[in-house]
Amino acid sequence: MTAADPPLLQADALVGERQGRRLWGPLRLVLSRGQALHLRGPNGCGKTTLIRTLAGLRRPAAGQVRRAAPLWFVGHAMPLADALDARENLHAWLDLAGAPRDGALVEHWLQQERLPARRVLRECSAGQRRRLALAPLQLAPRPLWLLDEPFDALDRAACERLAVRAQAHLAAGGALLLSSHGALPEGFPACEPFDLAPPGGRA
Repeated sequence: MTAADPPLLQADALVGERQGRRLWGPLRLVLSRGQALHLRGPNGCGKTTLIRTLAGLRRPAAGQVRRAAPLWFVGHAMPLADALDARENLHAWLDLAGAPRDGALVEHWLQQERLPARRVLRECSAGQRRRLALAPLQLAPRPLWLLDEPFDALDRAACERLAVRAQAHLAAGGALLLSSHGALPEGFPACEPFDLAPPGGRA
């Protein structure tokens, strides 16, 4: 890697706190093109706090984060509109991303995911909502993916499709960081482990 090819994401001396209590840090994290990191740690250790901080959705208690590329963040609570159907939510996502509305691509994705286009979101299952939240990764690609528990509520087939998309993303020079409760699903691209250490420890 050269000065002309900086990491897509870099965090230095980063510290995370919740309600005045230190969760982790100081830590250093570097994510380069083609690289995948698996954020690991017990429940309550601050994995979500770290991912949201890296995404720019939360301020760190100390340290800095540098992002060299646009990113997608997919978390537990995504800004999906319950009163809109699946197709309308996808169009809204594309508008927010500044991406063109490719009707054929949207319809292909809905068919691939077996999602009823006209069903309002409030009537969708947890798995359907999760698959919809992951849609922008494919419909409006960005170089950096930050995924908080992306496999929650996904069945095996949906996990396999996500694995294929992640592999293509990395092969194209993208990067990803994800958290999960346990081991990654079979067939998912190999990820380097990144373990959250206790305050003052080394991650």
